[in-house]
Amino acid sequence: MSAVCFFICNFAVMKRFKIIVLLLCLSVLTAAAQQNITIKGTAANGHGKRIELYRYSDPLSNRLVLLDSCRIDDKKGFTLRSYANYPLLLTLQVDDYDMSFYAEPGREYDVVIPDFDWNIDEKRNIHLDREPLPVVFSGISDADINLQIDEFHTVVDSFIVQNRTFFDYKFHPQKRYFDTLVATVNELGPTDNTDDFIGRYKHYYLARLKYDLRFDSRVRTFKKEIDGQPIRYYDEAYMSLFCDLFADYISHGNKYVTLRQLVRWVDNYDVDIYLDSLGVDPLLHNEQIRELALLVALNESYYDFRNYDRQAVGKTLMRLAQKTKFPEHRTLAESLLRIYAADERGQEVPSFVLPDVDMRKVDLNSFRGEWIYLSFVRCDDPTSIGELETISHFIDSVYKKSDSIEFITIECSRDRGKMDQFLESRRGKRYDWIWLHFDGNYELLRYFDVYSYPWFVLIDPQGRIHYNITPAPSTGFLITPPWQRAKTEPKKVFFLDQYRQ
Repeated sequence: MSAVCFFICNFAVMKRFKIIVLLLCLSVLTAAAQQNITIKGTAANGHGKRIELYRYSDPLSNRLVLLDSCRIDDKKGFTLRSYANYPLLLTLQVDDYDMSFYAEPGREYDVVIPDFDWNIDEKRNIHLDREPLPVVFSGISDADINLQIDEFHTVVDSFIVQNRTFFDYKFHPQKRYFDTLVATVNELGPTDNTDDFIGRYKHYYLARLKYDLRFDSRVRTFKKEIDGQPIRYYDEAYMSLFCDLFADYISHGNKYVTLRQLVRWVDNYDVDIYLDSLGVDPLLHNEQIRELALLVALNESYYDFRNYDRQAVGKTLMRLAQKTKFPEHRTLAESLLRIYAADERGQEVPSFVLPDVDMRKVDLNSFRGEWIYLSFVRCDDPTSIGELETISHFIDSVYKKSDSIEFITIECSRDRGKMDQFLESRRGKRYDWIWLHFDGNYELLRYFDVYSYPWFVLIDPQGRIHYNITPAPSTGFLITPPWQRAKTEPKKVFFLDQYRQ
């Protein structure tokens, strides 16, 4: 009897041990599977710079998601890793320079960033006149999807340019020329919506182009490309077609629902009635398609401030996220809500630590309890100098009227020596307030949407952004500023705390 008991106990221990080993193996395999794309490279003169790898969360919100980042090391090298189970559009970014490419699962990419002038953005506004990050790929075969996509777009663009009068709606567009374009593209390879990524990309791009050029109606395009087919949430080309097809289709009203009805449903956060009412449209009989089209419509409504209340749109979208039975729609809704939360007046500013003129680290959050008037400038920018002159003219009178305001200027030239030299000059000595250097912190500039200079941001005593766009001193803003008004608790105008990051 004891032998039997020993055997049973020993068997149980061995079985438990095997289960533990199996779980450990699975965890190792899972961890390895989370990094099936590797990007290794060198940057000729990028030592010390941070290189980042991004992707878009989805084609609807276009929210950038950071996947990996690192510092370019002493040997000018870097390694970035990510995961995907289908070709994914990735973006490499250094400072304000970036480039995008499609990465395939299970691939390792060798890249080189050649010698590059990192100061171009100080000579011109690269957000208006874009300067791509120069990235050279090595060991790429002719079958690489990026080369195929580039060849496809070259053929399409050149054909349209050569025959532009037959594609322009202002003249006499002729569908036979589009058919000729499709035949020309087919010579490069198949253009069908099968499991082949390149085939799907070409197919849905041409379908969207045909619809945009008005060679096909919304109804015909829907029946051919959407109706009765699986929704490819993961496919950028498919989702671009879907969003294009339903753009401005619902949110402004149509023959099935009026704008007044839509506004009332949104004001009441009534998702059920909204969805049921859209179901009378033959294009929206399918529940899954109807919900996805509603997401497109609500996103448009959020930016239509003439007709819709933003807070009501956000709450309606939140209710849709709670009610939907499609997990993809919940993910899309929550991604949109995060975008809205970042756009919200009253969002709390995260901690940013920057060096002052004496190289001491200063945390912006250390000024909590005071109003902060931030100015982002460059010392060699004439417009910035003009606004600094206005601040210096008014600053004494502002301080006399209120002791709850702090002026902070953040100088954004790469070379901090420019700031030091400027402040030591006769003109610079007049600007006697807190000066910080951005210290290469491009995350700070992107957070405050600094795309030109000068740029101004007003932060309230609770550490929240007071205006989406803060007026410049030259507008007369310092004559009757908000901090001189009655001391009342600022009204919180939004509700998306759980989606702030």
